[in-house]
Amino acid sequence: MNLLLRWIIASFSLVVAAWLVPGIRVAGNAWGVYAAMAVILGLINAIIRPILKLLSLPIIILTLGLFLLVINGITLWLASAIAAHWFHVGFYVDGFWSALLGALIVSIVSTILSAFFKKGEEEHRW
Repeated sequence: MNLLLRWIIASFSLVVAAWLVPGIRVAGNAWGVYAAMAVILGLINAIIRPILKLLSLPIIILTLGLFLLVINGITLWLASAIAAHWFHVGFYVDGFWSALLGALIVSIVSTILSAFFKKGEEEHRW
């Protein structure tokens, strides 16, 4: 259930990012694209993001963690490229700045929704 909830939150976060950022666009069946993109982004975040964080650790420390925003943008851009070219999913990010802004929006929306649903789960526990 927790995995399904995280998948739905990631999909909704991508919807908000595509709605707010002009450089992010979706072609085809929108809900299917968002769902597939959430899975692809989750796999990229699980496999490639830790490697990027490890390789850029000195820069992350030097910028007091702000470079993590750049890493988030790179992973969104990479996930978009993989989705479009390998899986023919119609989720396109036009450039780095669109990816950076989109990743920032995805992070904010995901954090807010995760906190909201976590708070709801705590109220229902005995």
